[in-house]
Amino acid sequence: MLRYTLMRLGVFVGCLVVVWGAVYSGIAPRGLGNSNGLWVVLLALLISAPISFVVLRKERDRASIQVAQRVDRMKANLDANRSQEDVADDAARTQGLTS
Repeated sequence: MLRYTLMRLGVFVGCLVVVWGAVYSGIAPRGLGNSNGLWVVLLALLISAPISFVVLRKERDRASIQVAQRVDRMKANLDANRSQEDVADDAARTQGLTS
């Protein structure tokens, strides 16, 4: 997941550099008043999102599989703990009835 996040951040930074260059060279329009920095960041986000969606598809799928496996392991551990508690509880109740 960290690898995917860093790759996504890299795509954003690359787009930010390109958009910043385009805005300050006059190719792309500037923001109104003091909002130019915000304009550059928002435009870079808008451009980097579809690029990341297409370019990082395999890495996103790999991260998704890892997260799903971790969730399945956690569920299995919870079920195992729950069944151990049930066995212990049943044993205590049985012992309490025979006393």
